[in-house]
Amino acid sequence: MIKLKNILLGTLFLIGTVACGKGENAETSEPEKPVYNMSGFARGADVSWLTEMEKAGIKFYQTNGREMECLALLRDLGMNAIRLRVWVNPVDGWCNKSDLVVKAQRAQQLGMRLMIDFHYSDTWADPGQQTKPSAWKGLSFEELKSAVSAHTKEVLNALKAKEIIPEWVQVGNETGNGMLWNDGKADMSMKNYATLNNAGYDAVKTVFPNAKVIVHLQSGNDNSLYRWLFDGLKSNGGKWDVIGMSLYPKPDTWQTMNAACIANINDMIARYGSEVMICEVGMPWDEAQTASQFLSELMIQLKAINKCMGIFYWEPQSYNNWKGYTLGAFDKTGKPTIALSLFAAPTN
Repeated sequence: MIKLKNILLGTLFLIGTVACGKGENAETSEPEKPVYNMSGFARGADVSWLTEMEKAGIKFYQTNGREMECLALLRDLGMNAIRLRVWVNPVDGWCNKSDLVVKAQRAQQLGMRLMIDFHYSDTWADPGQQTKPSAWKGLSFEELKSAVSAHTKEVLNALKAKEIIPEWVQVGNETGNGMLWNDGKADMSMKNYATLNNAGYDAVKTVFPNAKVIVHLQSGNDNSLYRWLFDGLKSNGGKWDVIGMSLYPKPDTWQTMNAACIANINDMIARYGSEVMICEVGMPWDEAQTASQFLSELMIQLKAINKCMGIFYWEPQSYNNWKGYTLGAFDKTGKPTIALSLFAAPTN
């Protein structure tokens, strides 16, 4: 009986401690541990621009107008995961290894789950460009494969040294036609792409055996693209744990794109037995009501699919035409729009 009483008193103390932490100045105090379940369906955001925005003096605000640190604000809105890109040797230094570690450490301190997105470039890697890092341009194919492995291990070991453990790692970004062109361009040599992909996959597993490796493609509504790429990878011994998708509908196309994306997800699960994740979504910030409808329908359907692991909004904190990007989910005053209300799900 005494033991039970002590347990009850301890529980009441912990509840009181959490409650006291939500006082008037909570946003300027030490970050609180999230009080909701951080496992299960991932509700996240890619915020890779964050440190650069902060350096430029950009501020972030709650809907009531009070300034708040961005990651804590996103956590309080219901997000439980953060995605961060990493470039090899960017000219301005942003999104390099050290910048990545700073942001990852901040996310972990808030109890948020983590996805690392390797671009294998000094700049953007996407459907229109998969440019080799400058330092890798003269390498033979075997040397290029070794460079992928070494870079992947170097970055992940930097995280490991800080006791930061990513849950997911993307080997390439929007690699619908491979990566590290032209050596790894899939329509020129699917075998080469699979080899480079596997160099990254194996490197991830060497450092973090339990991390799930994602192969991420654009246009999540394009089933023929996904069948072509993943059939090609499979026939060439390509490895992956999760199929990642991007989905960027326009305000007048979201319903048809949602339907096509859900059909594609179900086909990927049936065809390859893979888990699937939406790694990027976005819609114009000033179409917040439509974005809310788009995300509401999408998330309901995603959560009903057993092997769908989550969804990430791409750079929602960008506002006022930051870097020319207008698909964020903060308004022109730096406050979150209604589009992010769909990420609040504290019980799952």
